[in-house]
Amino acid sequence: MKSFGRINQKRRTRTELLRAARDLAEGGRQPSVAEVADHAGISRATAYRYFSAPEEMIREAVLDAVANTITIEPPQAGARPETVGVQVQSLVGRIFDMVIDNEAMFRALLASTVTGEETAKRGGRRIGWLTDTLEPLRPHLPPGDFKKLVYALSLLTGIETIVVLKDVCGLDAADARETTLWAAKTLLAGLAVPQS
Repeated sequence: MKSFGRINQKRRTRTELLRAARDLAEGGRQPSVAEVADHAGISRATAYRYFSAPEEMIREAVLDAVANTITIEPPQAGARPETVGVQVQSLVGRIFDMVIDNEAMFRALLASTVTGEETAKRGGRRIGWLTDTLEPLRPHLPPGDFKKLVYALSLLTGIETIVVLKDVCGLDAADARETTLWAAKTLLAGLAVPQS
């Protein structure tokens, strides 16, 4: 598994590129990848590793702006496991709502990334949100288990969840949301975390 430090560095670089793309686009420009890299103070070679075409970068910047509506208030250090569980449930629910409200846009992004036509890797914002929210549980879990918990919950926080529950299982949005929250709660309930 990749180290969290390397994942965080990649996330920061991607965030800076997307912020620069939004800045330029909001100024009425259709920036190239090179212009965005220059504006962000990131090498052009690095920028092209993240985005090969300006259209995909601008689309991702729009999605990033939508995702920025998700704010988290990480639990206090030493928070009780049940408090962390409530905050995780809230986070999973807010992400579900954000994705369902922008479902067409997220489906378009998913389609473009699974066809192999674009080389950009998807954002992975959910990893940061979940890591921050779960942080008080880290001292109580083996390092590998903490990472697995973050990764398992990430399966419940994206367009992929909606595709499976709506398209494969035939659920409507309300039932899909209820099932997603139930899965998150069940996953957290299975942890062997000492109660305070």
